[in-house]
Amino acid sequence: MTSFKQVPLTCGGHTRPVVHLDFSDVTKDGYFLISACKDGKPMLRQGETGDWIGTFEGHKGAVWGVALTQNGNLAASGAADFSAKLWDARFGEVLQTFDHEHIVKSVNFNAEDTLLLTASNEKLIRVYDLNKPEVGALEKISAHTSSIRHAVFLHNSRIVSVSDDLTLRVWDRNSGQEVQKVEFSSTPNSLELSRDGAVLTVTHGTNVSFYSSDTMRLMREVAVPTRCYSASLAPSRATFVCGGEDLKVYKFDYNTGTELESNKGHFGPVHCVRWSPDGELYATGSEDGTVRLWQAVPGRVYGLWKRSSDAAPIANGFKEVAAN
Repeated sequence: MTSFKQVPLTCGGHTRPVVHLDFSDVTKDGYFLISACKDGKPMLRQGETGDWIGTFEGHKGAVWGVALTQNGNLAASGAADFSAKLWDARFGEVLQTFDHEHIVKSVNFNAEDTLLLTASNEKLIRVYDLNKPEVGALEKISAHTSSIRHAVFLHNSRIVSVSDDLTLRVWDRNSGQEVQKVEFSSTPNSLELSRDGAVLTVTHGTNVSFYSSDTMRLMREVAVPTRCYSASLAPSRATFVCGGEDLKVYKFDYNTGTELESNKGHFGPVHCVRWSPDGELYATGSEDGTVRLWQAVPGRVYGLWKRSSDAAPIANGFKEVAAN
């Protein structure tokens, strides 16, 4: 079988480290990618190609967390200016600003795209009704004893969060009470809920752990070659990707834990990795200020990755292309 070199597409435009990414679902117009950056200006891109669509301008501090609704019509961002913002992603306009008392690290929409949660250095999780955003937070959960890194809705009735206090906690939204807790020996750097809602992926130290979202049972844990900052499970659950301190992007077999690929492309630590909704590519954001797109199967014609002919690829795989 022919082996193709993995050559990423490079998406420039940011001026500081890219710290978080989120994809929409597949829509009639394709799918979309939003990036959070310490330059304070989240960017929206066409997911398949990385082509720039627009920049959200309005924050006055580093943006730490971003999210897109499934249809890509709304975006959310959380920033160091002590605010979260809800945006009309089609026109780049601010629909609502939610003031906080400290840095907002994480934002997330529920499965129906009717609610928005924020998590902050106040150690609080807030929930807002998108049909009545002007009302303010409907729920406030005192979630952790230290700053919250990430939080996501879990089957709507629950929320899961990870914190600098070395724990993952699950919260019941009706009571506001903690219902489950997992403790770690090092800070849990990232948290992702799989697209089917079944698996939680957590990175901590040099480990990537996978939990059942229903029971919080640890299904598997894989040791990786670097301090890991982010990991993402493919929609098929066949593989996962991760990245961190050593600048490389790794791909592993989810079932066996076998390393399948390791690729160097970034010039700084990898802060975030995310699979596209169709499983054809994954995106990475780095300290070097770029977003890069990588093929799930190098050599396949997709997006900006093209063959010069049906018989032969360009330059041992594909030539590197900078997304516009």
